[in-house]
Amino acid sequence: MTTQVSRRWRPRSLLQLVLLAFLVVMLPLGVLMFHAGQALSELTRLADDSARQAVEETRRARALSSLAVEMERSARQFAVLEEPGLREIYTQRANEFETMLARQRLLLPDNPDVKALAERIDSLKSLLEAPVPEITSRLDDFVPFAERTEAVRKATNQHIDARIERIRGQAGGVQTRLWLQTAALVSASLVLMLLFTWLIIRPIRQLERHILSLGSNGHPEPSKGVQGPAELVRLDERLDWLSTRLGELEAQKRQFLRHMSHELKTPLASVREGTALLSDGVAGELTARQHEILDLIEGSGEELQRLIEQLLDYNLLQHHAEISVEHFDVATLIKELLAKHQLALDAKGMQLKWRDRPLDWQADRTATGRVVDNLLSNAIAYGEDGGLLELRVQQRGDVLLLEVANSGDAISAEDREQLFDPFYQGHARRKGPLKGSGIGLSVAADCAKAQQGHLELIDDPRLAVCFRLTLPWQSLTKQDALDSQQQDTTRIASPPRLAADADADARNS
Repeated sequence: MTTQVSRRWRPRSLLQLVLLAFLVVMLPLGVLMFHAGQALSELTRLADDSARQAVEETRRARALSSLAVEMERSARQFAVLEEPGLREIYTQRANEFETMLARQRLLLPDNPDVKALAERIDSLKSLLEAPVPEITSRLDDFVPFAERTEAVRKATNQHIDARIERIRGQAGGVQTRLWLQTAALVSASLVLMLLFTWLIIRPIRQLERHILSLGSNGHPEPSKGVQGPAELVRLDERLDWLSTRLGELEAQKRQFLRHMSHELKTPLASVREGTALLSDGVAGELTARQHEILDLIEGSGEELQRLIEQLLDYNLLQHHAEISVEHFDVATLIKELLAKHQLALDAKGMQLKWRDRPLDWQADRTATGRVVDNLLSNAIAYGEDGGLLELRVQQRGDVLLLEVANSGDAISAEDREQLFDPFYQGHARRKGPLKGSGIGLSVAADCAKAQQGHLELIDDPRLAVCFRLTLPWQSLTKQDALDSQQQDTTRIASPPRLAADADADARNS
């Protein structure tokens, strides 16, 4: 069901969110590109105008210098030849000079040389109207006139250089502005990128947490509602449905195991009771052959009883992994379990090698017993007839190491990877009319894990199969301490330390 939080505004699809993120992130970059284009256009226009004006003003300044030289040449030729055509040429050059000087004055309004040339050109325009002797006497006036014209040309060049420097300054300002805009807009794009990345990743992480809760051993946490695109919201709703369905299936599985175990134990009890009555001779004396058949039925009944108990242990461990810590003697526990399997050991003709020595430990006695019981049963079932069964117990600091090894066929590399998976049966087959359920080692591994321990298959230099149980020292809780006091046991604050010579012999070989 869609929650109130998930009904807030959101893009209709993940594709829309991605496209929206792309557009919004690209928007600042587009603005940056627009401003950069405007700045480049402005710089290009300034450069074009400056170049055009510089060429025009330079040409004008050079033309003024040329006109000044031509005016002087025409005046000197007229003073010698007195031809009227030279007067016309002189007058034409003077008018051109005056016109160009007026344009140049707009460029250099405060230049003193321009003002002086403007005053001098008025007097030089009418020079050839005077008598020849006067013209000859005034020819020297062209020298300062040419010098001032050259000074105007240099001033024009300086003005052009100053304008180029201003344009450079403007270009530097535009560049600085572009850098600032780039930094600001790219930062905005990065912030928007991070924002939309968070908007996309957040619902995915919420779905990931939901999926992890579905795969946990405990009860899955209820979904708090995904905030994101509609596809992810619908996926979260499907996960809620899947969680409910898995819960129903798990409940049905537990109920099935309980009912099946109960239904199997009831007729099995009748079968075992009947075989016991026949063995006691209630129905009359039996022949040797009949006793063999009864022994076979009784052995198969015990094996079936053990398989049912394994199923019950497996069901219990899957849903009630709490441990009950108590103080116990490991050797006593092993002796109790060996007594339980003594008949099977005798039937297989297996030789037991184990050093019986006290070793106090603190853990869940029942769960530890399940581990050892399953390891012993597995070793007897798959071990070599007339072979060797070896138990080794060792304490290393706050850790207990218990190994169960047997001779026989080694476990293949293919089976090692799935050895502790529930209901997995390897290529090796146990002897007898009943086959294993494939959950004995799984139950043992779960019992070890519930106590923060570890069960593993290790390589042994002498025996084909060797399982090692690593079990840490468990601290007593308040309730465990009260239970221990009621049982008149003494609570030990830390694990016992073995002497140096005893620790060297703790691992039996």
